Amino acid sequence: MQGLMYLLGFSIWLVVIPAVLGLVVWRWAKKRGKPRSWGWGLAAALAIPVWTFWDYYPTKWTHEYYCEREAGFWVYKTLDQWKAENPGVMETLIYKRDMPNLQTPYGRAIVLNQRFLHIYRYEGPLLFNRWRIETEIRDSNNGEVIAREINFSTSQQRRQAGWTGWKFWLDSEHCNIENHRDQGSFDQVTAQVEGAKQ
Repeated sequence: MQGLMYLLGFSIWLVVIPAVLGLVVWRWAKKRGKPRSWGWGLAAALAIPVWTFWDYYPTKWTHEYYCEREAGFWVYKTLDQWKAENPGVMETLIYKRDMPNLQTPYGRAIVLNQRFLHIYRYEGPLLFNRWRIETEIRDSNNGEVIAREINFSTSQQRRQAGWTGWKFWLDSEHCNIENHRDQGSFDQVTAQVEGAKQ
């Protein structure tokens, strides 16, 4: 029912109000003897849809540009390399469930265990409602990055509240980073370094 009301309101905004506005402006222009009164009415009718959708292509193109140029997933050190540098340590790590978020010099962090942090940073909204999302796995002893993922979103519903959230056509949760991916995924690396669960 809520979806139907939402669709009805959207239809009124994009069809009924522009039609009524166009008709009123056309009659006003005709009464005043304006040349091409139909053009005045058409311009008035198009004003609301154009104002509503003006940012569609700039948002879409900007999102695609940054997804292609900056988004991706990179592994800087495999778990085997880390274990070789830290013999016997992995077996002692215990996953810390329900740990509070911390503010670190690298960004907000979730403590995974005694040695690994899951860092996340959100920047935005940037130009054309773009959000930059960077997540990392770091060694808390030396700050070394184990893996990093950079992604972009134009989702208004998740990132910000207010009137702009109704622009569902701008909603793009993330980039398709398959072409910019090292072996594995961020979730796989996280699962590998979490340690024993209690």
